Amino acid sequence: MLKWKIMFKVKKNKSQFHTFILSPTIMLQRNFQKGNNVEAGVDEAGRGCLAGPVAAAAVILHPKKKYKWYNELNDSKVLTASKRNELRWKIENDALAWSVAFVDHHEIDAINILNASFLAMHRAVISLQQKPNLLVIDGNRFKAFKGIDHVCVVKGDGKYLHIAAASILAKTHRDELMLNMHEEYPVYGWNKNKAYATLFHRNAILINGLSPYHRKSFHCFTSQLELNYEKGTVNNGL
Repeated sequence: MLKWKIMFKVKKNKSQFHTFILSPTIMLQRNFQKGNNVEAGVDEAGRGCLAGPVAAAAVILHPKKKYKWYNELNDSKVLTASKRNELRWKIENDALAWSVAFVDHHEIDAINILNASFLAMHRAVISLQQKPNLLVIDGNRFKAFKGIDHVCVVKGDGKYLHIAAASILAKTHRDELMLNMHEEYPVYGWNKNKAYATLFHRNAILINGLSPYHRKSFHCFTSQLELNYEKGTVNNGL
């Protein structure tokens, strides 16, 4: 749903104008279904990373309250890091229930990343202090959770408030963990790339080899990877 902000130029005097711009803002929907269902938005973070865990979060927003910060929720990928961290504390303080769960790199290698993502989501749902009636999952696939119906919504983190909130918690909690891992292995630049497959990260793997946190089942070494010092891509790849 689009809500338009009306912005325009208004003449204050002969030499001054107040400038406004006409632009739309996206208003995320509160629930997938109408009625009194208790819905949990569920999302993951870190699925495509070369190292570290995959994280998942589940969030149940308060059914009778609407906080001002709801209007700031969106897909975590389009928010700045500072805005995500700001919203994290608001979500954790005001949500009816929330949880974050991880599946580490050993488990990812054992069961593959798709199943690991499903497992992280299941762990997050299990950890909720209140049982939802419906799980609203970001994406197009999910392994059914026994006793709770679910629906998958492609790009749901940009459509529903509870999924957006889950995406923010999964992202911020995983980022925090990767910052701690960066302290152990700073050569990979995890403080900036969070273990995603940036050029800097891939080049660091070629130079230093794999860390104990890298996912062995991922193709961290490929024939396409080449060091490029002349163009400065090693330093600029974050």
